[in-house]
Amino acid sequence: MQKCATSWGLISRAVGIQSSSIKLCFRGRVLMGRWHAKDGINKSQSIRYISVNGIRSCAVSTTSRQIDKILPRHDDFSERHIGPGDKEKREMLGTLGLESIEELIDKTVPSSIRLRRSMKMDDPVCENEVLETLYKIASKNKIWRSYIGMGYYNCSVPPAIQRNLLENSGWVTQYTPYQPEVSQGRLESLLNYQTMVCDLTGMDVANASLLDEGTAAAEAMQLCHRHNKKMKFYIDPRCHPQTIAVVQTRANYIGVITELKHPHEMDFSGKDVSGVLFQYPDTEGRVEDFAGLVDRAHQNGALACCATDLLAMCVLRPPGEFGVDITLGSSQRFGVPLCYGGPHAAFFGVKGSLIRMMPGRMVGVTRDAAGKEVYRLALQTREQHIRRDKATSNICTAQALLANMAAMYAIYHGSQGLKHIAKRVHNATLILSEGLKRAGHKLEHEMFFDTLKIQCGVAAKEIRDRAAQRQMNLRLYSDDVLGVSLDETVTERDLDDLLWVFGCESSAELIAEKMGDEKRGIFGTPFKRTSSFLSHTVFNSYHSETNIVRYMKRLENKDISLVHSMIPLGSCTMKLNSSSELSPITWKEFANVHPFVPLDQAQGYQQLFRELERDLCEITGYDKISFQPNSGAQGEYAGLAAIKAFLNAKGEAHRTVSVAPKSAHGTNPASAQMAGMKIQSVEVDKNGSIDVAHLKAMVDKHKENLAAIMITYPSTNGVFEENVSDVCDLIHHHGGQVYLDGANMNAQVGLCRPGDYGSDVSHLNLHKTFCIPHGGGGPGMGPIGVKQHLAPYLPSHPVIPLSSDDMARSLGTISAAPWGSSAILPVSWVYIKMMGARGLKHATEIAILNANYMAKRLESKYKILYRGARGFVAHEFILDVRPFKKSANIEAVDVAKRLQDYGFHAPTMSWPVSGTLMIEPTESEDKAELDRFCDALVNIRQEIADIEEGRMDSRINPLKMSPHTLACISSSNWDRPYSREAAAFPLPFVRPESKFWPTIARIDDIYGDQHLVCTCPPMEVYESPFEQKMAS
Repeated sequence: MQKCATSWGLISRAVGIQSSSIKLCFRGRVLMGRWHAKDGINKSQSIRYISVNGIRSCAVSTTSRQIDKILPRHDDFSERHIGPGDKEKREMLGTLGLESIEELIDKTVPSSIRLRRSMKMDDPVCENEVLETLYKIASKNKIWRSYIGMGYYNCSVPPAIQRNLLENSGWVTQYTPYQPEVSQGRLESLLNYQTMVCDLTGMDVANASLLDEGTAAAEAMQLCHRHNKKMKFYIDPRCHPQTIAVVQTRANYIGVITELKHPHEMDFSGKDVSGVLFQYPDTEGRVEDFAGLVDRAHQNGALACCATDLLAMCVLRPPGEFGVDITLGSSQRFGVPLCYGGPHAAFFGVKGSLIRMMPGRMVGVTRDAAGKEVYRLALQTREQHIRRDKATSNICTAQALLANMAAMYAIYHGSQGLKHIAKRVHNATLILSEGLKRAGHKLEHEMFFDTLKIQCGVAAKEIRDRAAQRQMNLRLYSDDVLGVSLDETVTERDLDDLLWVFGCESSAELIAEKMGDEKRGIFGTPFKRTSSFLSHTVFNSYHSETNIVRYMKRLENKDISLVHSMIPLGSCTMKLNSSSELSPITWKEFANVHPFVPLDQAQGYQQLFRELERDLCEITGYDKISFQPNSGAQGEYAGLAAIKAFLNAKGEAHRTVSVAPKSAHGTNPASAQMAGMKIQSVEVDKNGSIDVAHLKAMVDKHKENLAAIMITYPSTNGVFEENVSDVCDLIHHHGGQVYLDGANMNAQVGLCRPGDYGSDVSHLNLHKTFCIPHGGGGPGMGPIGVKQHLAPYLPSHPVIPLSSDDMARSLGTISAAPWGSSAILPVSWVYIKMMGARGLKHATEIAILNANYMAKRLESKYKILYRGARGFVAHEFILDVRPFKKSANIEAVDVAKRLQDYGFHAPTMSWPVSGTLMIEPTESEDKAELDRFCDALVNIRQEIADIEEGRMDSRINPLKMSPHTLACISSSNWDRPYSREAAAFPLPFVRPESKFWPTIARIDDIYGDQHLVCTCPPMEVYESPFEQKMAS
């Protein structure tokens, strides 16, 4: 336990209080009072805990007390987070022939990089106490009415969707739907999302979401560049400023020249323009005819990109109808809170001719082995895990959970409901505009949807002061120009308050009466939308809460998530996402804050950022953290951009070569390309480690131009490489920087720190190591940690100044919001506070123990491809199933699909080594679950042996025919040379009353890519095979 003298400063800094408001716990009783230094504390006293704002931390190391024996602490969260109990740990260690966890770690982690001290962190706090403390922090955020706009709007989140989707572990803990047979629910929902985007924007095809509007615009710019190889890109300055900054940053690193020009200033005659980006309606609210601009761009070989608003598209002519090639924007206002900037799903739609160049994940329709139309991820050969540096984008995690929320919002309201909301918002804006004009103010634009730019008739400061009295935030353009953006939550009272703020003596009611029923605004102009949208049955069937809840439950029940069984995906860290960690996400104090409010209105968030940064720096050994990157891939890009900015500032802009092992994550080379670097691959030796001889040769070859090395530690092959410090020293000696991919940080916390053994920068997957859930493909967070020399180059923001801002040296802007997806950072904060230093370290140890136990159990049946120097694996390991192709015609995909019959999601397939399976159990799974999974694989090995030895046909067998659906098993026609029981209930733990049934047979990927359909198919496809059978 920490001594009072050392712990007090840490505690008081952590909660930001004055000494006069301390609560002292004397012998377990909380005493309220003032504390003065002169009163002193006798260290021999039986004082055990100091409770500050709800955090109980150890204050004084004392002799054992009787009351502690009688009333021991019973709520150690780490015991609930970590799966195996003490007895199970001893059994697993015995299987490994080891005496202790310490012995395992000594044999796994190189001694040269071990952290030889405890991490300096607050003592662990129980679940109830930490939430009480966090609520006090959250309460420091001021919830003012926001009329700032700029792409972020208040909205009404349907409680049915919040309760049954956003707060539902069955939706939240799923992974990206790489195994479509057990992912049909979220695939269907994401297909609905794509259909919604296509219908509203008038495009041919859309993807399943991107990270935010700014990164979507940057992806559009890159698509234009890839399409025609031209080096100039025009941006209308009336796009949102954060969008412009993100695009300019991305363009800067790939050599594209961006120019801010109004449409009439854009010159396409040089035939050197790849594309143009404009906003419709623009950031000032103006609705403008861009058809002429689109035509001019097309006549000169350029593409037209339109950032737009889905709610506006319900009443405005969609971009697809006047020739736009790419549409993008945020779907936040479709039922997702402000969240201080995120997470929010961006949408991205294109013309059919650009479909194979579109970034991000895309859901398509295919058929399964039974001939039924089903869903799967389409055209994956475009993506980073296959194409690497030639990928269309480095996007991996997107915003699937938020896209599902937006899709359900559209389904719940339907086209008529959305039109009603859009008309109401527009009418409210018309009423306000009329009142403003009566009060003597001038509107800068006469045609608008929901946003007004106002030339004030009186001093803007006076108006802002009156707005502050009513706790309202307006947009400030300049001393005399203000902006107001309305949304679906605006009431008559809100309009009256706004009119009062601007000095209008009329009420909203009086203005509305004088306006009458005549068509006003966009409804009486050519801008009015005349085409129908959301006509598919799915958008017209679930408008009651009863029906929408049942629909969401039907979809949820089709998918495996962590509520069913372990998801052992290697390099994905599918660990527990506890209820206490997730509950703050929907607190209004976190959810209802606009990202561009003054900092004094977000002091709760700022305190949380500071505390989380401090803890992450202690965990990693870095000196500074930026929370702006809102995914791991964006973190990679940001880290490499920081390196490039650092080298450029040193006059070493010629350093553009980044080396990386061939086993690196696919995002690594894709991110290097985005940061303006050229990737050079390094071989991996027979033990799965970097081939040092080849590395030295590559470094020597490129020493004049070496910028960085990208490594993952432990390696993606599942081993702690002994020479990682030497590798870092080698790169530094030749003038490069070390980028360490933080994807495998779950094997390092408390044991070693990247900043100590030579790394200069890492991204941290908070959605892996630090418990943010994966959400079926997002959200994620990828903050970067850097050593001090890179700190000046961290991301900046054009709207809200960051504490680390050094605009002259900053790498630029990575994400649309200053702190990325701020609203999910409380998840990691809560996890760290509840675990404490000892709990975090022990979680790492058990993650390594679980992986080694499984490897030991499976080694007699499968080859473990790589091990460390002393014969142990890290927190994950690779099973080599390649020999079975020759011996039994069985491949990794067959084993993966067969595992579904046992109730398990497959491990990572064919990565980092083609034809293998990578398993990561995490610390959250207990020994019983590990044994069930191992028993399944052992039994599958016997099924393979039956094929090898001729007892089972090599083409028709339980593996090749897997997975087996309920429709298949219950069919009256069973002509397979194995029993129904062997197919569906292969082991005793697979029981009828608890079995998870795949809802479709094995899908046909090739057919899906050859017959690409990425919008909702006819309604009959939505019926299950079992329902079809029963109907017949």
